[in-house]
Amino acid sequence: MANVILKDVVKCYGKLEVVHSINLLVEDKEFVVLVGPSGCGKSTVLRMVAGLEEISGGTIAIGDRVVNDLAPKDRDAAMVFQNYALYPHMNVYKNMSFGLTLRKMPKDEIDQRVKEAAAILELSELLQRKPHELSGGQRQRVAMGRAIVRRPAVYLFDEPLSNLDAKLRTQMRLEIKLLHEEVQNTIIYVTHDQVEAMTLADRIVVMRDGYIEQVGSPIDIFQNPANVFVAGFIGSPPMNLVPAVVEAAGDGQALHLGAGLSVPIPPKPGCRFENGLKVVMGLRTEDLFIDQGPEDLAVSHCVDGLVKVVEPLGNETNLHMDLEGSRLVARCEGRRLVAVGDRLAMRMNLQHLHIFDAATEKSIY
Repeated sequence: MANVILKDVVKCYGKLEVVHSINLLVEDKEFVVLVGPSGCGKSTVLRMVAGLEEISGGTIAIGDRVVNDLAPKDRDAAMVFQNYALYPHMNVYKNMSFGLTLRKMPKDEIDQRVKEAAAILELSELLQRKPHELSGGQRQRVAMGRAIVRRPAVYLFDEPLSNLDAKLRTQMRLEIKLLHEEVQNTIIYVTHDQVEAMTLADRIVVMRDGYIEQVGSPIDIFQNPANVFVAGFIGSPPMNLVPAVVEAAGDGQALHLGAGLSVPIPPKPGCRFENGLKVVMGLRTEDLFIDQGPEDLAVSHCVDGLVKVVEPLGNETNLHMDLEGSRLVARCEGRRLVAVGDRLAMRMNLQHLHIFDAATEKSIY
């Protein structure tokens, strides 16, 4: 068991710097997910921890050892790749045991480790099959089993579910979560899928363009995004983000969204903005819903809207609304029949209103 410490880690390809002074502490037994769009540097960071990429600056420590100059096999880390990387001519047992055989480990210990891992991953009945006889989910479990038998200090997962269909991804997310509960090792997991990040992580690291944008628990990042990028990336559907201008509204202030829509800003102690300030209003889809009459909401705002697009998802329906000239996505109960062209009274839950500075894109409310 070990923590992982990245201090001022930089990666350059020639003169091009692609990872910029990353600082991150992954605690012992913690499940940390690096998430971000393609090209943000998350896989490069993972590969530097594994030793598959040389670092250009800074230090990486696993446990009490700085591993900058150690070969991958000496870092006590096991990596699970996106493409499984199984030996097609070997059965499941040999695929899982091959690395231990190369280390000249006693046969009885190899056998014990393989069977223990197979039991955890429900592969015991498949040990004599070859990869071509397995489903995608079973192959991914074999790749995970090959990592488990090594009993490393750190597991590194590089987008392991990307090649699976939607049903298998859901199943494998559960299995990876259960695996972490079972083996209690440190896990660093890379994905571009924010649903995977939210459901798996103890903490999420949101990356963009080689920088860390925010680190926090899934619920903290969801409820308190640090900037416009994080607000729009975390959440499905993403948060409504609409340009606005702060304006006076009686004794208080409001957000003018253009056309005819103004949204009052609930007062907060010591929080008042300069009138005319350009901002971005953020509101989650679940905080914009069909008005059902009086509700127990401390702060809300009602507005009429026109339904432009309906996206039924079964348990819920996403409504793309025109609210007095502004386009926002709302959410309603899945069994409610709503049609394009319907005019609806909508309610905003302003307890969860977000405001970002338009110039810096940082959260200011």
